[in-house]
Amino acid sequence: MYHYDQYDHLIVRERIAQYRDQVRRRLSGELSEAEFLPLRLQNGLYLQRHAYMLRIAVPYGLLAARQMRMFAHIARKYDRGYGHFTTRQNIQFNWVELERTPDILTELASVEMHAIQTSGNCIRNTTSDPYAGVAADEIIDPRPYAELLRQWSTFHPEFIALPRKFKVAINGAVEDRAAIAVHDIGLTVVRNEAGEIGFKFMAGGGMGRTPILGSVIRDFLPWQHLLTYTEAVMRVYNQHGRRDNKYKARIKILLKAIGVEEFTRQVEAEWADLKDGPETLTADEMSRIAAWFVPPAYQALPNVDLDAGHADNKAYTNWIKRNVKPHKQPGYAAVVLSLKKTGVPPGDATAEQMDFMADLAERYSFGELRVTHEQNIVLADVEQSKLYALWQEAKAHGLATPNIGLLTDMICCPGGDFCSLANAKSLPIAAAIAERFDNIDFQHDIGEIELNISGCINACGHHHVGSIGVLGVDKDGSEWYQVSIGGAQGNHAAIGKIIGPSFSALQMPEVIDRLLTVYVRERYEDEGFAATVQRIGVAPFKEHVYATPIVADRLVGEDEYV
Repeated sequence: MYHYDQYDHLIVRERIAQYRDQVRRRLSGELSEAEFLPLRLQNGLYLQRHAYMLRIAVPYGLLAARQMRMFAHIARKYDRGYGHFTTRQNIQFNWVELERTPDILTELASVEMHAIQTSGNCIRNTTSDPYAGVAADEIIDPRPYAELLRQWSTFHPEFIALPRKFKVAINGAVEDRAAIAVHDIGLTVVRNEAGEIGFKFMAGGGMGRTPILGSVIRDFLPWQHLLTYTEAVMRVYNQHGRRDNKYKARIKILLKAIGVEEFTRQVEAEWADLKDGPETLTADEMSRIAAWFVPPAYQALPNVDLDAGHADNKAYTNWIKRNVKPHKQPGYAAVVLSLKKTGVPPGDATAEQMDFMADLAERYSFGELRVTHEQNIVLADVEQSKLYALWQEAKAHGLATPNIGLLTDMICCPGGDFCSLANAKSLPIAAAIAERFDNIDFQHDIGEIELNISGCINACGHHHVGSIGVLGVDKDGSEWYQVSIGGAQGNHAAIGKIIGPSFSALQMPEVIDRLLTVYVRERYEDEGFAATVQRIGVAPFKEHVYATPIVADRLVGEDEYV
């Protein structure tokens, strides 16, 4: 993985010193909260319902064991003993004290990490495939390009005050595991007829108030022009994106307003002045960056029968089926550590678990971990012969729930329990649904399904692309939940359709049950939830959900997380 050079270290040290003085002036009253707000946001610090929240960047989701241990240390020393992994592959600490935040950033810098540009109207953390470098269907490893984008975008003087936040995702495999269609810029590696590497370039995707799938503005962009073309897109957006209305300020609104053809024309015109300029990538530059992402020292190992000797151990075979993923190197596998155990907020990990995951990474996976945008952790390079031993250890620490891709593997934002933007709580809804459907055999029978929950229209829980999406809404001062179905991420991305009027918190587990009843009744063999919705439409689901009143007297998990 990439390591800071002398310039990285210098820039981060100077930023921390600058921020420490800004905090001093805020605490002394020299800066008002209004004056301090843009300064703290530049350093990833939010003011939420109960305390400050610090969001730390995890570039393209890649972590070293020492960095995960630093998270555990921060959780113990500065927070309440845990952290929350996010859909941007970052981590958030929800209970930090303002006066201690410069010290947190100083400690992070010691392991080559920071919180720069994790907030504000700038280019945020570039996300990527959590199986980058090991996926069996990979065309090329996208991480060197993600690192180039990180270096290029951090402190870019032209793009630190954009009309609105800006998110980039890059995928290097046949299967899209980076949700590129719902990003401001989505990149996927392709080869042209001559076998040359380039990118299919999408722009204008996003969720939030106006969910839109990105549009392809170039079918093939030679890799040499990744930065120049991205800069052309950013310039057009920076010049013409709306600044008078933050709800209409994203690039997706610009594309919708002027049309894809006109937007592309403007980008191409801007690119004409940048193409073959100093930001054009060279083979030497790519080699320099790629050298940080060479494969680890794999042994020459045969593939093994993963179930051999354990066929009667249903817990283990379920885990193998759901949490173990194929690897391009014979004899190895990628393992997903589930942060979705029933009774625990999705994406949360305790300091003890973070220390333990770091230990697992060092003993089983060459000292590296990856954060997924589904809020789990991946050990990418585990010897197949050691999977049973790893499972036993992970199970003892609550990290081996065999539910990856299943109903209780929910994406969920912190919601109204923490976030001041939220209209409703998310965590109690997730807890109630998880408890209602905790039976793992039932989940395996249902099959793969994505249940995503957001506490507000900002869609941090990616509800628009969930097979079932839940959105917290305000209704006359009360918390209600709007349900959509048929959303999907990946190669067949789709925006879910709202089924009808919203529901109370108490009704939500029964709503999910009724949706699943229709799915099981109507699906073809091996047909996914989104495919069933697309085939039969929303009407059968709506009819069954609203057919009779839903009565419930208690929401399991309510008020447990603050």
